[in-house]
Amino acid sequence: MWLLYISCAWVAGIFLGSKVSVPLFALPFGLLALLFIPFFPNSKKPLIVTGLCLLAFLGGSLRFASSLPQVDEHSLCFYNDKGTAEIQGMVAREPDVGGRACSLKLSATKISIDGEREEVSGTALIQLPRYPPYHYGDVLQVTGELETPVAFDSFDYESYLAQQGIYSVIYYPRVEVLDTGQGFAPLQWLYSFRGQLSDSLAQALPEPQGSLGQGILLGMRGNIPDSLNQAFARTGTAHLLAISGLHIGIVIGMILIFGIALFGRKRSIYIWLALVTIWLYALLTGMRPPVIRGAIMGSLFLIAEYLGRQRNAITALAFAAAVMVGIQPQILWSVSFQLSFLAMAGLIFLFPYFQAWGRRGVTAISGDKESLTTAGNLVTDGFALSLAAIVATWPLIAYNFGVVSLVGLPATFFSLPALPAIIVTTTLVAFAGLFAPLL
Repeated sequence: MWLLYISCAWVAGIFLGSKVSVPLFALPFGLLALLFIPFFPNSKKPLIVTGLCLLAFLGGSLRFASSLPQVDEHSLCFYNDKGTAEIQGMVAREPDVGGRACSLKLSATKISIDGEREEVSGTALIQLPRYPPYHYGDVLQVTGELETPVAFDSFDYESYLAQQGIYSVIYYPRVEVLDTGQGFAPLQWLYSFRGQLSDSLAQALPEPQGSLGQGILLGMRGNIPDSLNQAFARTGTAHLLAISGLHIGIVIGMILIFGIALFGRKRSIYIWLALVTIWLYALLTGMRPPVIRGAIMGSLFLIAEYLGRQRNAITALAFAAAVMVGIQPQILWSVSFQLSFLAMAGLIFLFPYFQAWGRRGVTAISGDKESLTTAGNLVTDGFALSLAAIVATWPLIAYNFGVVSLVGLPATFFSLPALPAIIVTTTLVAFAGLFAPLL
């Protein structure tokens, strides 16, 4: 349990660091608890854990401070709001397409402003027309006004982008492609393959099923009609279209349920099946950060299951969260990160209780009929999983998506168990479409 306490202290320290500035000389104060060990030898372990928690708490505060950008003439954001600039850089991820526009992240290397040229580092978010298309690994020269992100309506856009390490935006600049294919080769192949799967779904399925399949399977929501997006928003189920840890948690849970029913627990095939599936799913979505975080947390949950130490699953989950927040402190405020954590916490804490209640109901109805009991347990386990995820994540979803629908809870409850089947069948359709021309 000591690792759980230290992980929580570290995360709490990072939160504190976002509110107040903690000086470096405060770090040794974390050792104060250790000074009491000679006077309380019977409390040695609690004092050591307390000291480590204090160190983690203060260290987390300092880690947040160190993560803030150091703005100087070599930082891209140094040139925000200073007029028209000419920037060179590489497209850092596959652009996000939506409607008639797209947004891409440009990892800048050089900037020219007022006739002066400077080597820089930093990422800018660039808004562009949807066509011509740009891709990961393209080296671009963009000419436009580098701006500081500003909040609009009630949305703190600047903080949202800061969570991703972005402090500059450019709206509809002039773009010149200098080179292509300069990214990490395996990632370029992955994005290309993902594009082929997207085209396959578009050709094989009518609309809006095709664009919906692209969104759920590949995380490509740009083709989903506005009317369908609005329908999901009105029913309080818009979160189902945003791939996050909630999806990963549901996929893991459903695979475990059916894997145990098919293979039993003896050879742990159900665990390996779930591990392989979630990482294949992460690959299909383009290894997007929210999915990777959910897959890491889910993997630790599965490893705890494999080791027979499910009681320690929350410790592993907290440690994973602490490590991720330590690497990138701003993700503590990321909704996708919070959903990932809460969804996995729901599997750990709530699912066993809901599962037990459901199985008691099945036993009461089916009596001694074993086949009926098995089938009933599969159904109730799926809904127990859905309910655990809903209860754990719904307050956060309602708060962040801003719509609390009376039909949102039951709609989500009945939709989530179908999610793995949708992913599997959509995957089969996408791959079948790839190989159809060869037949």
